[in-house]
Amino acid sequence: MRAEWPGRPGHARARPGYAGRVRSAVNITELGRSGFLANLGNQLAIYGVAMGASPADLPSRQVIMERHAANPGLRSLAAIDEQSRQVVGFAYGFRGCSGQWWHDVVWSALATTSGLAAAHAWLDDAIEIAEVHVRPEYQARGIGRQLVLTLTAGRGERTALLSTRDAESRARRLYRSLGFRDLLVDFVFPGGGPPYAVMGAELPLAGSATGQQAGR
Repeated sequence: MRAEWPGRPGHARARPGYAGRVRSAVNITELGRSGFLANLGNQLAIYGVAMGASPADLPSRQVIMERHAANPGLRSLAAIDEQSRQVVGFAYGFRGCSGQWWHDVVWSALATTSGLAAAHAWLDDAIEIAEVHVRPEYQARGIGRQLVLTLTAGRGERTALLSTRDAESRARRLYRSLGFRDLLVDFVFPGGGPPYAVMGAELPLAGSATGQQAGR
């Protein structure tokens, strides 16, 4: 996911003069569990183009997302183009719990590298941000930032966690600007694949209305 240039909450604006990008207004809408499942096709298509995923990989991703829909505290968001009414981005997360694959893998790795106290502090009361993706032609407009801020706004958890490719990407810089810091780096999940960074932040995030007030 790549996103920057924030707009006002719930409404992303285009970067002036940014040639080749779509400039119509985009609104952030909460879907709920049923809306999340009903929009899986749109979300998988966005995931595919944003991640450069092979079509052959999408069925397994769909199974994972369907399983995530049953997790506690699910919040699902869609970024919708006002003119076309198309979904151009999405994000979702849920409360992390023992027994969830990502939660347990990260808990074990963090306990090994930083100790049990750190694992408990970061993962015992956390929202886990599973996916944040925006169609390439809508990137660099602040949509990703608004998705993350809206996803975590008003949550009862103490922390937020996510994983992203371990590279100096726009996504990594965005997360850092919101208060996320590296908890694990050069981390390869079971099954192989590229190295990831696991990042965590205390809630509310920097850049949120509550976070700005807390920092004054």
